Amino acid sequence: MNRLSSNAAVSLGCRAMIGAGLLLAGAAPASAETIRRSVDVHAPATEVWKLIGPYCAIKDWLPPVGRCIEDGKTPSTRVLVTKDGQAAFVELQTARNEAEHSYSYTFLSSPLPVRGYASTIRVKANSDGTSTVTWSGAYYPERDKEKAAFEALSGVYDAGLAEIKGRFAG
Repeated sequence: MNRLSSNAAVSLGCRAMIGAGLLLAGAAPASAETIRRSVDVHAPATEVWKLIGPYCAIKDWLPPVGRCIEDGKTPSTRVLVTKDGQAAFVELQTARNEAEHSYSYTFLSSPLPVRGYASTIRVKANSDGTSTVTWSGAYYPERDKEKAAFEALSGVYDAGLAEIKGRFAG
């Protein structure tokens, strides 16, 4: 049987107490959150994908985005600048599937109070000739900014999906 030296045992005990204290004090990292929004669109998936599929086309359907600069590399990185020029997002495309009309990306930098943000946008064809656009994401909100993070992302998702739907309104 291995025994800890008294110094090692004291050190281990102190570390455990500090760790427990941090957990109780709320210093543990925030838990992962998810967001998912969908909208039905009165257009075939191929038509909707033409609008939203190109990586920098986001500037055409996400109202707060004024400019999109793509680096042209594989995988592609884009910089989104808000219309007022006050904020920029740097996003790396992590997956793309033309056949499934989807792509995924992650934030490399963002003014939002989140870290580890990863997202997928997908267009699914429906049997009646319409389509469903689903935008989903996962992220870690900054501590004590959980509500602000969720509200900011919800606002972005809702605005983008409303714009897509509106482009194909009868």
